[in-house]
Amino acid sequence: MARKRAALTRQGVVAQAVSLADADGVGALSMRALATRLGVEAMSLYHHVGSKDVLLDAMVDAVFAEIHLPVVGAPWRVEMRRRGVSGRAALLRHRWAVGLMDSRRQPGPATMAHHDAVIGCLLRDGFDLPGTATAVALLDAQLYGFVLQEVALPFETPGELAQIGADILGEQARAAYPHFAAFADGHALQPGFAFADEFEPTLDLALDAVAGLRRAL
Repeated sequence: MARKRAALTRQGVVAQAVSLADADGVGALSMRALATRLGVEAMSLYHHVGSKDVLLDAMVDAVFAEIHLPVVGAPWRVEMRRRGVSGRAALLRHRWAVGLMDSRRQPGPATMAHHDAVIGCLLRDGFDLPGTATAVALLDAQLYGFVLQEVALPFETPGELAQIGADILGEQARAAYPHFAAFADGHALQPGFAFADEFEPTLDLALDAVAGLRRAL
């Protein structure tokens, strides 16, 4: 007897869309491709997500749901640091998402809860409204900007980086760009270098700057 296919649910459709984008990039996502992955007709998806835009809203919401939700009333710095580290981990799991996180015109409940908690955590712990706005802008820039660079790097292993360095830094390039060459030779091409190791130090610098916006309590 043929096994009955499990009924589609909105949660299942979104989860499979996220999985497809993780594997092939968001450019490969279409209602037809998702339907093929699920083994259904494309029209059946519209009972659960009304359009591709609605689907993207839900996918972004699913990524926000994976990021640490700051605890309002807890120490702001601890919560913002946890949020930054957790956010980077989520965005590296879903590399297609970094350019979409704040792009949605119909944000979902996890997205709204995240922003509400970030703002609430800062407001409750000594930041005024303008200070909160500046803090959020800086922390988002550090998180999203770092991950954008990280996922765009044209290498994944030290060996690949070394080969790129050898290709770029010929004799003429070394003469023309001595500071770049000195940085590469003395730091970036040294054993143990990893761009990823710069995330937490830059996050801490951003948090130091944000601390200056906080009012004395």
